Amino acid sequence: MFKLFTRLPRRLASLAGVLLLAGTAITLSGCVVRAGFAAPPPPPPPAVYVAPPPAPASVAPAPAVDAEVQASEAPPALPVYEQPACPVEGYLWAPGYWAFGPGGYYWVPGTWVAPPRVGFLWTPGYWGFVGAVYVWHAGYWGPHVGFYGGVHYGFGYGGVGFAGGRWVGNSFAYNQTVTNVNVTVVHNTYNETVVNNTTINRVSYNGGAGGIAATPTPQERMAAQEPHVAATAAQTQHVRLAASNPALLARNNGGRPSIAATPRPSAFNAPGAVGAHGAAPRSQHAQPALAHANNPNGAAGGQGHGKPQPVKAKATKPHPKPKPEEAKHEPDVAQR
Repeated sequence: MFKLFTRLPRRLASLAGVLLLAGTAITLSGCVVRAGFAAPPPPPPPAVYVAPPPAPASVAPAPAVDAEVQASEAPPALPVYEQPACPVEGYLWAPGYWAFGPGGYYWVPGTWVAPPRVGFLWTPGYWGFVGAVYVWHAGYWGPHVGFYGGVHYGFGYGGVGFAGGRWVGNSFAYNQTVTNVNVTVVHNTYNETVVNNTTINRVSYNGGAGGIAATPTPQERMAAQEPHVAATAAQTQHVRLAASNPALLARNNGGRPSIAATPRPSAFNAPGAVGAHGAAPRSQHAQPALAHANNPNGAAGGQGHGKPQPVKAKATKPHPKPKPEEAKHEPDVAQR
């Protein structure tokens, strides 16, 4: 009996240990079971593409200006006109040219324009005959003047390069022998004789029947590889206004636009704007008091690089009709 009571605590202790171990096992097994059946977190919602709202029907994309365009017929001959005086020191000359639109060819007046940066020069665009069409190659700004089809635009653009001025440091110097500058406004000038080695005519395109047979020089090919800048915003607006002016359509002006050149971009009615020789007179304003002849051969058939001569403004009263023997024939030559 005594032995039974002495063994009972041991058995109870053993039983308690077994129960403790069993409880621990059950607890651990419960954790394992709960961990094994835990649901994974939900995936993020897929991205939803939201298309931009359509443009209103009344808003049309802006038409490309001076982009590469094609025409089935050759552009007209370049008109003969005078260059307005440079209005601001630092402005560069951009020659006029024939552009093409839905109404046919229209004249983009030559103008003085601010360059996009110091040291850049303007390479004019040109029409070139490619295959069976005439393709317009847009002009650009760059450190050197590139190929512009050999077209003699005048006023320093004699078909190859540019002789109307040069950059001297951060200032532009103007060659007075081929450009019209007002020395009271422009002080950085020089005089340098220009010798033209190309045929001087009024042809406005390269290649094809009757076109100019010119190819890029090695220097012009190198210039084409340099960094370029497209026409400035002022030039783009200038072209847009020309395209919307019916008087500048070749079919309306017969190749002699009444607005052939302007002192600033888009200044079509400015006092310094000039018309082509033989164009219908404009009543908005008189001709400028000082102009530079845009005639490469000059009045006597020479090189025509004389200094600008004062020209009297038009009188307000009508002129009497000239006598037959006093009538003069317009020179069939291109710009200087």
